Amino acid sequence: QVQLEESGGGLVQAGGSLRLSCTAPGLTFGRHAMGWFRQAPGKERGLLAAISWSATRSYVASSVRGRFTISRGSGENTVYLQMDSLKPEDTAVYYCAADPSYDTLVVNSAGTEYWGKGTLVTVSA
Repeated sequence: QVQLEESGGGLVQAGGSLRLSCTAPGLTFGRHAMGWFRQAPGKERGLLAAISWSATRSYVASSVRGRFTISRGSGENTVYLQMDSLKPEDTAVYYCAADPSYDTLVVNSAGTEYWGKGTLVTVSA
């Protein structure tokens, strides 16, 4: 079973920045769309951003558009989420996900094939 590995979470003050990274040892991302989700306490997990395997298609949720950027690394198995101008309401567990289908990732995340265990981001006021 392939396990995605997130890193880069932590504690940051409001207005600060963090960059999350996601890798998948043993999985070639060359043909997988990648995405970032988050789940705040008491809320459902929701899609933040997604990028196709070729990086020709991408999506960023309106709630974070202009502050968060998704990108793929030079290698095929790394994806980043750059988070700027962080707010206390961005506090959540952030999950990386991967699927052969970009549309599945964006439209039907319940069917997404691979998930990470999550990394906690805490933004203090």
